[in-house]
Amino acid sequence: MLVMNADYVPRIKLMGFVSYKNPWIHFKRNTHEYILYFIKKGELHIRENGIPYILRKGDLLVLEPHVDHEGIEKHTCDYYYIHFEHPCIEAVPEQPLSLLAEQWIMTNSQAPGGGNGSRKLYFPKNCSLTQKKSLHHMVHALGEMLQLYRRKHFNRTMTALKFMEMLIELSRHSLFDELEQNSPYTKTYMKVHALLDYIHEHYAEKITSADIEQRFECNYDYMNRVFAKLTGHTIMRYVNQVRINHAKELIEATHLSFGEIGYLTGLDDPFYFSKVFKKYVGISPNQYYKQVHEAE
Repeated sequence: MLVMNADYVPRIKLMGFVSYKNPWIHFKRNTHEYILYFIKKGELHIRENGIPYILRKGDLLVLEPHVDHEGIEKHTCDYYYIHFEHPCIEAVPEQPLSLLAEQWIMTNSQAPGGGNGSRKLYFPKNCSLTQKKSLHHMVHALGEMLQLYRRKHFNRTMTALKFMEMLIELSRHSLFDELEQNSPYTKTYMKVHALLDYIHEHYAEKITSADIEQRFECNYDYMNRVFAKLTGHTIMRYVNQVRINHAKELIEATHLSFGEIGYLTGLDDPFYFSKVFKKYVGISPNQYYKQVHEAE
């Protein structure tokens, strides 16, 4: 498993697709960048730093920089390749993948505290996409990326953004798959994760316990206990923290009235908005506005 700082987009150095109709063996080399291989058809037998990999249809492998890799057997093969660089990417220290998946699924949608900490994107160094839908999706995404890469204008930038999207989907697929296979709490984790997404999408609307019970087909008190255990916040505290984080962003970036900001963040009663803001930030909206804009 590899981990990447998702605040930075990879730099694409080279991308392509090759189809070897006659048996072929990969040449030996040592590169300065990462290389992602995805096998569309056939087999690719390769060794990296002494470790052999046999890649077949649907298999993905990320080769790391500054280590030797070379082919070890001749085979016919069709595959995509992407050479890329990134300022902050590394191998994940050994730990149970199921534990990593549980940690990721809860921290990926963090909001409480706001903060400017980097978001970590975990994705597999080597994996197999066995489901027909996942395989089709990957081939389609790589085909789109290759079209973008071959365009005349902004090709590397557009390809890099699409590549980042692909890595995010790959991360979700691999970690969710790990949870489904090895965690006894899969359904509960999935519901909490879905609730986190729902909160971030609908924080500007009224969110009630009855809405949550109906939408997620659950007992609210039970969901609230699990949510608090996994995130460290009750559901409604989390909702208000998301709202206040966005209110702070609006105060920092605009000159909207506090009434308008409260309305846009789901706290449309001005007195209640001010009360909640002070509870979470420690100062009133007006004091926060002065603090931010007087420093400009």
